[in-house]
Amino acid sequence: MSNLIEYQNVKLCQAEQIVLQDVNLAIAPGEFVYLLGKVGTGKSTFLKSLYGALPLHKDSEMANVLDYDMLHIRRRQLPYLRRRLGVVFQDYQLLTDRSVEENLMFVLRATGWRKQTTMKSHIQDILSQVGMETKAYKMPYQLSGGEQQRVVIARALLNTPDVILADEPTGNLDAETGKEIMDLLHGISKAGITVLLSTHNTQWPALYPGRELRFANQTIIS
Repeated sequence: MSNLIEYQNVKLCQAEQIVLQDVNLAIAPGEFVYLLGKVGTGKSTFLKSLYGALPLHKDSEMANVLDYDMLHIRRRQLPYLRRRLGVVFQDYQLLTDRSVEENLMFVLRATGWRKQTTMKSHIQDILSQVGMETKAYKMPYQLSGGEQQRVVIARALLNTPDVILADEPTGNLDAETGKEIMDLLHGISKAGITVLLSTHNTQWPALYPGRELRFANQTIIS
């Protein structure tokens, strides 16, 4: 089975400063992959490069994400790539002026869904997967941090992605709630979706086995 993500001699920069270089890796379908490293070692930069929020340096040799050539991807192709990637942010990034259901409805409309009854049914199915089926009418401020993160994961799952990119998904949560989120993400991986998870928590790999990519000295050690 072909790799979903493949980088060869990739260089990533922010404001002309090298963040990562000589990046060589391949990630196959169904893998659960940890991105481990101190703050500032490039974990978020790497994740941004996967969904086209950060262009690769022109000196990079090859970068392929879900059959898209990231060195030559066109702006009009980015929405199609991003429909196949679910992103889970540490700070949730939910729309605070609308309910859980309306947050998810916004994403479906933006990605081409049109039929109201189909969207509502799909949202309910996805909320059930993350244990939030009774919270569709709630506003984000009425939810705990763990519940908000479950909604964010539901949002990431809406378009049946091939890959989930989770950037410090338990960083703002207490230990028990963090474990619930890890249970959920690990279960998603077991269902066949590739998960890349950035974390500072060195306990998670022992509790939830996965492949480890270590970020240090401007590169990734696999």
